[in-house]
Parts: sequence; C-alpha cells; structure tokens
Amino acid sequence: MNDSERVVGWWRLYAHRVQAYAMRHVDAHVAQEVVSETFLTAWRRASDVPDDVLPWLLGVARNVIRNEHRAARRALALTARLDHVARQNAVGPPVDAAVVERERVLLALSRLPEQHREALLLIAWDGLSRAQAAEVAGCRVGTFDVRLSRARRQLAALLDDEPSLGRAAVTHIPAALEGIVPSVEQPGLGGPR
Repeated sequence: MNDSERVVGWWRLYAHRVQAYAMRHVDAHVAQEVVSETFLTAWRRASDVPDDVLPWLLGVARNVIRNEHRAARRALALTARLDHVARQNAVGPPVDAAVVERERVLLALSRLPEQHREALLLIAWDGLSRAQAAEVAGCRVGTFDVRLSRARRQLAALLDDEPSLGRAAVTHIPAALEGIVPSVEQPGLGGPR
C-alpha cells in the first residue's frame, strides 16, 4: 500500500474523530481547516506516522489549533455560550433534568484550567487510553496521570458546589456531554462513532 492509499484509509477511519476534537476547540469553519491541515501533514509525513495513528493525528490537530487560537480565547467563548444558555433557562420554561445536568457539568468543566479540562475530555470524550492521551497532550504518562487526577478532584469539588449534581457526575462525564459537541456530519466525514 502506498502513502496516498494509507492517508485515504486514515481519512476514512479518523477524519470524523479529528473533526470532533477540533470542533471542541474552534468554530466549525476553523475546524474544517484544522482537519484539512492535519491530513495534509499526515500525507506529507506518511512515512513518519506511527502505527497508532489516532493519537498522532490528534496531536497534529492540537498543534494546528494552537496556531489558530490561544486557550484564553477558547475559554472565553465557552463561558459566553454557557452564560447565554443559563440566561435562556432562567427566563424560559422548565427544561429536562438531563439538560440541566449537562449544562452544570459543562459549566464546571469550563472553570477548570485548560490542561485539566483537556485531560478529562481526552479520556472521557475521545475515549483515548492514558498513554494515547499523554501523547496528544505532549507529556509523559506520569505527568498526564497527575493532570487527570487533579482534574477529577477539581471537577468533583466544583460539582459538590452544585447540590443537585454531586460527585456521581464525575463518573458520568460522557453521558453528561452526549450531544454537546456539534454534529460533525459533513459530506465525506460521517458522524461521530
């Protein structure tokens, strides 16, 4: 199999995962550019890509995103969105308990430092192993484990401040986040799997 065929195979398997990762950090237009740049890099460096492709692709996407926006700008946008939802919920009709729980978890996540939020989401949302997540984060597994442990403690503490949520939500992050990341169904990408 030549390099072009390998890259096409990676595109089919992982483009939607890279898109979902990128959309968590940037708007839809920029996310498409991140996916394109990530796979262009993969094509250029096909012979350097390790066997475990997804963490490598997400690491490239992470670097592309860093060049586009800084963490402070992303955090401000997320906080503004959550404030908007909270204002709408305050004046609108009662909402489903799952929606309220999801918004509270997102609000707690938005209050975490960028590295800690990223550690939780790489494990809970992207479904990566600790070793894969450490590779994406650009650190050793031990360093990543410390970040993840601190992130879990901080999230639990923030959720303890929300009496209707409690510590149980820390173990249910994926369910609480389901449907939060905008759909990545684009022609040729497919949806989240």
